[in-house]
Amino acid sequence: MKQHIIPAIRLTVATLLLFAVVYPVAVWGIAQLSPNQGKGEIIELNGKKYYSNIGQSFTDDKYFWSRPSAVDYNAAGSGGSNKGPSNEEYLAQVQARIDTFLIHNPQVNKPEIPVDMITASGSGLDPDFSVQAAKVQVKRIAKIRHMEESKLLELIDRETEKPLLGLLGPEKINVLKLNIALDNL
Repeated sequence: MKQHIIPAIRLTVATLLLFAVVYPVAVWGIAQLSPNQGKGEIIELNGKKYYSNIGQSFTDDKYFWSRPSAVDYNAAGSGGSNKGPSNEEYLAQVQARIDTFLIHNPQVNKPEIPVDMITASGSGLDPDFSVQAAKVQVKRIAKIRHMEESKLLELIDRETEKPLLGLLGPEKINVLKLNIALDNL
């Protein structure tokens, strides 16, 4: 028995040191070499600071709406709703989001609404949405801002982030950056 306990204790101490001390210090050290020392990308606008890697709430009709959040965009506690696709409360919430979207975007048909406009992400803090989610809002924004739709489509193309290495992940748009660029037009 002694021949099994001593190696088990050594292995426990070694993994504890590796995963509780060495690994966190290494990740922290690498973060210090990155721009902004691992604090994410901070955008300062009109005296306020915004983190571009945390979802922001945009519900004004003159802006591109952001993806819904299960945690009310509170970065102190990220998380999903944990409600399954057959949960009646969840289905009612999604239907309410669809109805609200259609009221504010009457030219859009229900099947044209991208799923990321009516469902929250797993973290509830996703700062990005799909290109389709931006394009489906163009008519509303163009009408309110008295702009040509083509200018908004050019803006969407300019703000679209391509997949990593052209392969990994979908095309996406950061909603905060898109709306800041929209205000700068």
